Amino acid sequence: MQVLNGIDFIPAFAKGAAVAIGNFDGVHRGHQTLIATAVGRARELGRPSGVIVFEPHPRQYFAPGQPHFHLTPLNEKLRVLAALGLKLVVVLPFDARMASLTAEAFIEDVLVSNLSVSHVVIGYDFFFGRKRGGNPQTMREAGARLGFGVSVVEPVAQDGEVFSSSEIRLKLARGDVAGAAQALGRNWRVSGRVIGGAKRGTGMGFPTANVPMPQGTALGHGIFAVHAIIDGLRHEAAAYLGTRPTFDDGMPVLEVFLFDFDGDLYGRDMTVEFIAFIRPDRKFADAGELVAQMEKDVAEARRLLAGP
Repeated sequence: MQVLNGIDFIPAFAKGAAVAIGNFDGVHRGHQTLIATAVGRARELGRPSGVIVFEPHPRQYFAPGQPHFHLTPLNEKLRVLAALGLKLVVVLPFDARMASLTAEAFIEDVLVSNLSVSHVVIGYDFFFGRKRGGNPQTMREAGARLGFGVSVVEPVAQDGEVFSSSEIRLKLARGDVAGAAQALGRNWRVSGRVIGGAKRGTGMGFPTANVPMPQGTALGHGIFAVHAIIDGLRHEAAAYLGTRPTFDDGMPVLEVFLFDFDGDLYGRDMTVEFIAFIRPDRKFADAGELVAQMEKDVAEARRLLAGP
């Protein structure tokens, strides 16, 4: 899969692609249906398949002072997209120029003049261009006039629940990582570099690796069964996210206890994949009571990760 940052230079092979367009935050099961539609149309037309994404998220551009919960930062998004059979990803910088383009200018300048798209796939709720002036009907009419096909994908749902990035964020805010995984089609995960901590866990027999959460991330506080991935190796672990109310009630940091692991993780990159929620955060009377609960939490995490 080739990644193009912007459209200043479009290689010959990318011209005439069948593309899905969207922010694709989460690349959830609804997004995957759009992408599968683009891949299918590309195969029928004998063209490359691709997606067009915007970076940063338009919401972040229009409200820079409000932290935005990215389900999939760009590197993670590209990793997931690469597994979906795509040949091309075009990352469009969402800046003042992009924000000022009318829907018609976006179609004519970006899609037609630069990319020469053969087919466009969008969702039923896709609005684009300055002041969100374009919609699926705008795209259909432009396709008929300018010579590219258009597919509009209707809501994708299961048991009456439409898959959406907003709903996945709400699930994660409640700590419902299993519900988020069901909508994403995979376990949700975050990545970061291990930093130093107060080493309270080491003193209590549970040494943890502390991983800063990406800005804006709104995961419910508590204990989770997780996989910790380091240098491509997957380790079973329990993780805590919270303010440590038993001690300092400070800024939340993700603390990960790897089972049966002996080694120095400081300064190393770690990906934490969330499997199950165990319990919410709470304050304990003292460190001894907390240790007793941690032993139960680790036992429960081991049980959950062992599977049926």
